[in-house]
Amino acid sequence: MKESSFLAKTFLGLESILASELINLGANNVQIARRAVSFTGNQALLYRANLCCRTALRILKPILTFKAKNADEVYEKVKQLDWTKYLDVKKTFSIDATVYSETFTHSKFVAYRVKDAIADFFMEKQGKRPSVRINNPDLFLNIHISHNDCTLSLDSSGESLHHRGYRQEQTEAPLNEVLAAGMLLLSGWNGESDFVDPMCGSGTLLIEAALIALNIPPCIYRRQFAFEKWADFDKDLFDEIYNDDSQERDFKYKIYGSDISIKALQTCRKNIESAGLSKFIETEQAPVSEFKPYTRKALMVTNPPYGERLKLSDLDTLYSELGSLLKHKFTENKAWVISSQTTCLSKIGLHPSKKIKLKNGDLDCEFWNFEIFAGKRKKYISEKKNKRF
Repeated sequence: MKESSFLAKTFLGLESILASELINLGANNVQIARRAVSFTGNQALLYRANLCCRTALRILKPILTFKAKNADEVYEKVKQLDWTKYLDVKKTFSIDATVYSETFTHSKFVAYRVKDAIADFFMEKQGKRPSVRINNPDLFLNIHISHNDCTLSLDSSGESLHHRGYRQEQTEAPLNEVLAAGMLLLSGWNGESDFVDPMCGSGTLLIEAALIALNIPPCIYRRQFAFEKWADFDKDLFDEIYNDDSQERDFKYKIYGSDISIKALQTCRKNIESAGLSKFIETEQAPVSEFKPYTRKALMVTNPPYGERLKLSDLDTLYSELGSLLKHKFTENKAWVISSQTTCLSKIGLHPSKKIKLKNGDLDCEFWNFEIFAGKRKKYISEKKNKRF
């Protein structure tokens, strides 16, 4: 099967995780870039990447690369492409433009000129043109400009891959599913212990943790991918990939979530049920301060409030309570906490063994790892070093 070049987009800080995912799926020539990973593969890999990559936002297939100094040059280059390979006058298309350039300052104008080029190509050839459609078009296009380097791509995903398809409802500030999966994979979560989130909100971390533990493709719930409308779409091949459950595995442990908000928990339970994971996830209403002592092997990953809807004093109290929970009720286990408020993270009162910079939407965040142990820290570190030899 013929190989093509692709580009998978992701969040800052998750590039290496996405690269590992693609390699495990069989991708070749994997190269890490800023918020993206380039790779090569065949049509089957393209389908698998959309279905199985937990940390990809979308998968692009470049069809034209060129240099341009202004929007008119973009127009001329795009118009030279043989668009009959991808479109006909009865189909619809949309264009997403991303611009990082001092020369090109308006992404919407770039998208407008690309649209003009495609429309004029068909008008000159056939006297008719395909229409632009914002929602659910037949072809999603992406134009990316960095300085004067331009890449025009087919977007094989369409709607962002963080839209898994299992979410029925959401809380005010739900954690992005791709970021949640990335946090879990960064933490080393593999389903070989219990999992805990004491501030679970709408349940994103709980559900993504279950999908990883069971090795269920994250986008198995989606209704459609953009590549299903491509001219070369192989339905039999995609059906074979979609229906292959040979890589799924058993999960012998349990996933626990709690939240102080009954409304958030109601949303969480609906999402868990929608994903068909109620058998593996238990939830209860409880504040962090009432977390029960945890004696079994477990991993905690949690996304506490950052302060958008809480006073600073309330935040300090919340993070202090989380620190008390870890020190007194979660010993001999590991916990990871993400926040945009590093001063609040410090209120946990534990020394982090690792800090990772991540983005949650527009917020600069840090993802801190805490190894919770009984007794003196120096003794714990000494014993850990001795185990290596």
